[in-house]
Amino acid sequence: MGLFSFLTQEIAIDLGTANTIIIHNDKIVVDEPSIVAIDMKTEKMVAIGEKARQMQGKTHANLKTIRPLRDGVIADFNAAEQMIRGMIKMINPKSRMFSPALKMVICIPSGSTEVEIRAVRDSSEHAGGREVYMVYEPLAAAIGIGLDVEAPEGNMVVDIGGGTTEIAVISLGGIVTNKSIRIAGDDLTADIMEYMRHQHNIKIGERTAEEIKIHVGSALSQLKEPPPDYVVQGPNQMTALPIEVPVSYQEIAHCLEKSISKIETAVLSALEQTPPELYADIVVKGIWLAGGGALLKGLDKRLTDKIGIPFHIAEDPLRAVVRGTGIALKNVEGFSFLIR
Repeated sequence: MGLFSFLTQEIAIDLGTANTIIIHNDKIVVDEPSIVAIDMKTEKMVAIGEKARQMQGKTHANLKTIRPLRDGVIADFNAAEQMIRGMIKMINPKSRMFSPALKMVICIPSGSTEVEIRAVRDSSEHAGGREVYMVYEPLAAAIGIGLDVEAPEGNMVVDIGGGTTEIAVISLGGIVTNKSIRIAGDDLTADIMEYMRHQHNIKIGERTAEEIKIHVGSALSQLKEPPPDYVVQGPNQMTALPIEVPVSYQEIAHCLEKSISKIETAVLSALEQTPPELYADIVVKGIWLAGGGALLKGLDKRLTDKIGIPFHIAEDPLRAVVRGTGIALKNVEGFSFLIR
């Protein structure tokens, strides 16, 4: 088979609810939102990634934007397959006579059922994957942060993604306790939409809510360096006349309170199930935060104060998982915890 080795492409994919990132040859080659725009008449894909995100909420009757993943799980099989295929095409746009066989490592939520794992595997095989390996997200995140996952000591990772929050204690290359809750970035965005409707009588779309979260999202109502207020324009719900509302981070902290305390509870319940020896390691080392949710202002401080174990934010938390997946791709033979 050595003769055909140049025909295989090795890629690592982080198939996320919000963003899909692909690593090829140790470089991040694709980093796009997980959205596809599909023409309703022909069922063909019109746009993918950032282009499709700009269309989100602005489409006409014949166009539809789909997010193929919900809660970290493939919800729309056909769209997911088209998306994976389209993203892989982005790596080398020049057309080849025959597409290379792909060897891929894909990460999946730690709470995935057999069926969900199968859905990911089937989609990737349809998109051209010859060898498909899977790795659990918290494990990938831990590898990407640079922790030694195969050592006999406890590491705890909290990965707050778009659709799921994964909390796992890792030791000896396996997951000892894990808790996967479906409260994550998307729910925070939905909370903000709801809050703006109730409090300010203003209708906003998912994209605007996302912008609010990025600019003034906060987990604490008192921050050391507060961000400036973010101004939102939109229709008044009663009159449909345009209004402008400045949003402060205190309001957002108040409206995200419920969801964040659910994440806190989940972290505590994962700690409860942890064996005491590993617990001692975690108290010394602290807990790592990864995923886009780790960028929420003041979250690390809030969790540290609440739980009493120091929380560290991974460097470049959005890409920790895919970096780990990339490392797993290089050591496919060495890592025993990859799932075929």
